[in-house]
Amino acid sequence: MKVYISADIEGVTGIGHWDETDKGSPNDYRWFQKQMTAEVLAACEAAIRAGASEILIKDAHDSGRNLILDELPEMAKVVRGWAGHPLSMVQELDKSFDAIMFIGYHSRAGQNTNTLAHTMSSVRIARMTLNGLDMSEFYLHALAASYYGVPAVFVSGDEGLCQEVKAHNSSIQTVATIRGEGNSVVTQHPARSLKMIAEGVTRALAGDLSTGLIDIPQNLEFSIEFKKHQEAYRAAFYPGAELLNPLTVGFKSQDYFEIMRFNLFAY
Repeated sequence: MKVYISADIEGVTGIGHWDETDKGSPNDYRWFQKQMTAEVLAACEAAIRAGASEILIKDAHDSGRNLILDELPEMAKVVRGWAGHPLSMVQELDKSFDAIMFIGYHSRAGQNTNTLAHTMSSVRIARMTLNGLDMSEFYLHALAASYYGVPAVFVSGDEGLCQEVKAHNSSIQTVATIRGEGNSVVTQHPARSLKMIAEGVTRALAGDLSTGLIDIPQNLEFSIEFKKHQEAYRAAFYPGAELLNPLTVGFKSQDYFEIMRFNLFAY
């Protein structure tokens, strides 16, 4: 069994401030870097026990250089940094994988369920939509996985995201590590999260993996609402893009990869 893991940090246990996500604030960041690594490790070890013979991990937060490599299983490979590929947080994913898991993911932009809620860029983007539905980073990349026939089987992150995941596909196993409330966070003990992640991955990989596929609509209407009108103006020059209003650019396609390509170049 070949498993892909995409790992972020804004949904790991206890996190509640941007300084805790930033390598430039080492006193705040180091503990959460270690917890991000531990939560990925818990998923890896459970996957190995379930029969995974190959694991590829995308370090998908910020610089892409967060995971502590020598604390991960020797058999795992890690994609570090950013190639500039349209698949972004699931770079190197292809149809050879049996399942994808998302660790440390977070609520989409505009939600009151994580103090760090955002979609792709907390600085530049107010929201992304697909056919009128607001998108999280999970939904954006889970659809990319479905494009290659790879089912999403497990997600860990904040409670709001877990509720969204279940709304997209109730068969996907989820573990809520934190609950955001305004500018605060309610967290469980980190050891409990590690145990729950291991148990959740075990359940996910023991079931029918194919049920984790998320349907991709045939006609795709994607939009990015920027925080500055200058950004939208620039993105509207992408071939096929349309300026919907001073802050929002739209793009239509019947090919989801083209949505990911537009997303890469637009933002």
